[in-house]
Amino acid sequence: MNKEKNALVLCSGGVDSTTCLGLAVEKYGKEHVVALSMSYGQKHVKEIESAKAVCKHYGVELFTLDLSKIFQYSDCSLLSHSEGEIPKESYAQQLEETDHAPVSTYVPFRNGLFLSSAASFALSKNCEVIYYGAHADDAAGNAYPDCSTVFNEAMNKAIYEGSGQQLHIEAPFINSTKAEVVKAGLAINVPYELTWSCYEGQDKPCMKCGTCLDRIKAFELNGTVDPLLK
Repeated sequence: MNKEKNALVLCSGGVDSTTCLGLAVEKYGKEHVVALSMSYGQKHVKEIESAKAVCKHYGVELFTLDLSKIFQYSDCSLLSHSEGEIPKESYAQQLEETDHAPVSTYVPFRNGLFLSSAASFALSKNCEVIYYGAHADDAAGNAYPDCSTVFNEAMNKAIYEGSGQQLHIEAPFINSTKAEVVKAGLAINVPYELTWSCYEGQDKPCMKCGTCLDRIKAFELNGTVDPLLK
């Protein structure tokens, strides 16, 4: 266990970021990990509640930032002020309809904003690395361009240089599928029963939106069932 570094994990309460949190705790120890959750004007608070639950599970302190005003002019269907409907179909189907432009649930440059804000916060908490859960399935077909390897490399370079070479980004799943993320998490007993991915904020996942469909498939490919569906 490496005790020389402190890590900050961007924690949304979903599968990917929770797996990153589990990896960071395994590597650095919980006393050397802090988590940061963002409120960006999303339609529900279920993911924030899940972030609190997973951080409590790991014994990691969770901080929050409210960035909602920055997105007040966006019509992204995930945002509370938007009248847009959240698509009830796979990302592949959505990309066919958008001609491979970003999908309607893409929050404009969200990961760029999150990482930039996290960099300032991480430096104030004496962290040397930021973990975030971007993975290859989200970047595929340009659905979420701020999850791509090109974006990650550019942001990593900007943050490293802009921090005086004190801070860098770790995106451990940038070249992995969602199924591979789940496989890594199952190996270290990540508490997926505490996570939330659905774009709707109901008591149970809708099982129809893009992120629900991806999540269900990822568990199936690992020979198991999503614990939220049991």
